[in-house]
Amino acid sequence: EACCAYVLIVTAVYWVSEAVPLGAAALVPAFLYPLFGVLKSSEVAAEYCKDTTLLLMGVICLAASIEKWNLHKRIALRMVMIAGAKPGMLVLGFMCCTVFLSMWLSNTSTTAMVMPIAEAVLQQLISTGVADTQEDSETVEATEDDCLSGMAAPSLPAVNISGRESGTEPTRASVSQRQVRPETITEESHTIQSCSPHHENNSSRDHMICKCLSLSITYAATIGGLITITGTSTNLIFAEQFNNRYPDAKVINFGTWFIFSFPIAIIMLLLTWVWLHFLFLGCNFRETCSLSKKRKTRREMLSERKIHDEYIKLGPISYPEVVTGVFFILMTLLWFTREPGFVPGWTSLFEKKGYRTDATVSVLLGFLLFLIPARRPFSRAPRTPAGDSAERDPDPMAPMITWKDFQNLMPWEIVILVGGGYALAAGCKVSGLSVWIGRQLEPMSGLPPWMVTLLACLLVSAVTEFASNPATLTVFLPILSALSETLQINPLHTLIPATMCVSFGVMLPVGNPPNAIVFSYGHVQISDMVKAGFGVNLIGVLVVMLAIMTWGVPLFNLTEFPDWAIARNVTGSL
Repeated sequence: EACCAYVLIVTAVYWVSEAVPLGAAALVPAFLYPLFGVLKSSEVAAEYCKDTTLLLMGVICLAASIEKWNLHKRIALRMVMIAGAKPGMLVLGFMCCTVFLSMWLSNTSTTAMVMPIAEAVLQQLISTGVADTQEDSETVEATEDDCLSGMAAPSLPAVNISGRESGTEPTRASVSQRQVRPETITEESHTIQSCSPHHENNSSRDHMICKCLSLSITYAATIGGLITITGTSTNLIFAEQFNNRYPDAKVINFGTWFIFSFPIAIIMLLLTWVWLHFLFLGCNFRETCSLSKKRKTRREMLSERKIHDEYIKLGPISYPEVVTGVFFILMTLLWFTREPGFVPGWTSLFEKKGYRTDATVSVLLGFLLFLIPARRPFSRAPRTPAGDSAERDPDPMAPMITWKDFQNLMPWEIVILVGGGYALAAGCKVSGLSVWIGRQLEPMSGLPPWMVTLLACLLVSAVTEFASNPATLTVFLPILSALSETLQINPLHTLIPATMCVSFGVMLPVGNPPNAIVFSYGHVQISDMVKAGFGVNLIGVLVVMLAIMTWGVPLFNLTEFPDWAIARNVTGSL
């Protein structure tokens, strides 16, 4: 137990301090466990590639196709066109499309994709020249030089911001280490529009709209990642560690997770929108959210025209976009109907049970994207993603995606990080450390289950503000599992809320990559993020507690200590 605890502490210190990259720190158990005699080298190696890795690879194949053929941009622009250009409805429209995209793409990729679109809309709102959205009488023309006047966001350890002094080169926002997915995010084409209060041509209301829209996107990306089991890496970490620790528990799959988390996301989305609106736009919802054409100002009409022009530039929907959309819908349906729980799923058609998982569907459809040509049969070459007809793929049989497209998005660092978490969990199980931790927590047996869950949520959401989300969850999951077994509480009662609350590191730019990307645009200050993020964090914890105490009870049968947890507890004690 002492050797295993030492390895756990060393790994946790490296993760929290980020003295080395997260993926490198996850390799510590691979050499310390064999050296200390906790696990054999072959046993540790087997923990670094699980079913979740294949699930992630298939999802990344689909995400690569979505981004390559600009389906995500079409969806985002269409949803914003529906919402309109009223500030309140514009923010809600961007939040809805961000939530939807973040369900399937990484939170980081979604934010990096949506922010340039939002930036173009913000530039149009300011450059159309109405100082106040309620008044059409005054017009302020902002020149390009004014818009590009130097506003440099303060540098932070997790954000690397660099730009050309002349302002002619695009500003790049790159996120290096603290990532939900560890790919380096580089935006080639966003130009920072100065919404600083120090800018003499910007009204206070313009400044507030910039803040509200920017923060709404990062919060919406976090909310969307909660909905699906593949929405963010922390969900995958929970699913795999839970299934490894409790192999007889057949309760966590795509369908059950979606049924539980979707209402949480909807409630959080609405409450977060109301909170941001109150904080930055005031309480006049009638004026900022009206859909009446009579209430539209000149700047709002021009902003809608700008968004419409961007959508027209995409041209008619292409054959690769149709194929990607079909695969997107097909993957979702197959996940839902595999083992829905209330009716037999499609896996019941096979003679042998338990062989097919969500990863089977994911990898199958991902493989087909490498096989299906991007050119429609008996037709000309498809339009390129950039819309440039001069650049066409000379290969008539070029597939929907190439290995390079997949490689550019595949977060190998997260794969190793997740594997390191599995290795730590396996060491805790074999060495008996998890049982020892559980015994030390016996004094908490007098607390009711809801109190234990609330304390776990508050602790996790506080730690994740300073440590990476995957590392925080990997450290806490074995401890909370042992605590639940000791207190005879259904482990899901504490593990699911903790998994969701670990994503609520939204108060600081270093909390998660979407925060860092939004902060790098220069529209918000740290004080704005702390003030708004505290409210969002509180909303998230309260909504998750509401869910686990209401519709989560019948869904996961939380009132009883399940047989699969009893069997695990007895085995661990022996």
